Amino acid sequence: MRKLYRSRTDKKIAGVCAGIAELYDIDPTIVRLVALLLILGYGAGLIVYLVAWWLVPLAPEKPPDMQA
Repeated sequence: MRKLYRSRTDKKIAGVCAGIAELYDIDPTIVRLVALLLILGYGAGLIVYLVAWWLVPLAPEKPPDMQA
């Protein structure tokens, strides 16, 4: 079972959108655009993003021998 983590490598602000994109195997740009529309359109998107930033753990670091 896969878990949601904030991305360490593909982040613009906190890595939340990239983490969601990794979880669902979609392009991070699409998730970022949806998040931007929610933030600009409803304002509550900002609160959801900030809460996710606080609650979603950062992805674990890979050991040096596992890095590609």
